[in-house]
Amino acid sequence: RDASEGESKRPFREKREYDGGERKSSFGKKSFGDKPYRRRDDGERGERNSYEKKSERPFRRRDEGEASENFSSDRRKSNKDFSKEKKNSRKKFRDEILHLEKKEENGPIRLNKYISNAGICSRREADNLIKAGAVTVNGKVVTEMGFKINPGDVVNYGGGVIKSERKVYILLNKPKDYITTMDDERGRKTVMELIQGATRERVYPVGRLDRNTTGVLLFTNDGELTTKLTHPKHEIKKIYQVTLDKNLRGEDFQQIVDGITLEDGPVKVDDIQFAGEAKSRREVGIEIHSGRNRIVRRLFEHLGYEVIKLDRVFFAGLTKKDLPKGRWRLLSEKEVGWLKML
Repeated sequence: RDASEGESKRPFREKREYDGGERKSSFGKKSFGDKPYRRRDDGERGERNSYEKKSERPFRRRDEGEASENFSSDRRKSNKDFSKEKKNSRKKFRDEILHLEKKEENGPIRLNKYISNAGICSRREADNLIKAGAVTVNGKVVTEMGFKINPGDVVNYGGGVIKSERKVYILLNKPKDYITTMDDERGRKTVMELIQGATRERVYPVGRLDRNTTGVLLFTNDGELTTKLTHPKHEIKKIYQVTLDKNLRGEDFQQIVDGITLEDGPVKVDDIQFAGEAKSRREVGIEIHSGRNRIVRRLFEHLGYEVIKLDRVFFAGLTKKDLPKGRWRLLSEKEVGWLKML
């Protein structure tokens, strides 16, 4: 401030006159000329930093109303909405499958599928039979792949007429002392006795459970589905509850997790957990995809344990919930749809 403007408001500063030379500002910068450094007043500063248009502003914060209006469509869906949409899409897909199957029943159908539906064999095996000329339609040998037959056509194979049957799916909670076979030469009890009278169609078990193994067992006359559920490449999920003759040691538990090699090759379980009481380590839950004969029993016998009880509690999404031992029930359309989606 010039000395002519009066005394400074700061009494501790010595009043000096400006000599027109070079001087430093209070901010350490140099000012030249015949005017001392002066600070812009608020009005000048505000004028310089002002913007004529709102769009020229470098940054402004949106209020909540504007954010809600402009970006409501970009919000992520909640987990509940996402799960509901996923469930509806699966239901729609399952309904489409069932609709197509009902439509095919009343219209032309591929010959290999007709043979498979009759429970003779799988579609791939039916193609081999057709190539070999072992199948006739209305008295004529058919070797054409993809050949379709109409309702009323007579299909012969092996000296007999193939009859197309409706698909039947039966779930049984198998008890002990029943063998999984259609009949037994030695006169032992079979699982077919347990579902006697359930249907007039000829059904057969999907896979096997040995005599002393209990739990979920599926019966059907759907050859294609049977192939899908039993072929190793599809890796159908199975869960067993195992009761051992003694506690499972920690080192053996870890060995099962890492993988064990048996006489017919390596075995890798998907999951294994202790079940039952916290202090007891005799009961184990084991998840596995392998369908080899007696694989669970052989796995523990290899480590020096005896399996006292073996119960299959889960097979291809099916459980024995609310189904007493020795009882059976028909699968619902929803359950059949899930099996076909596997």
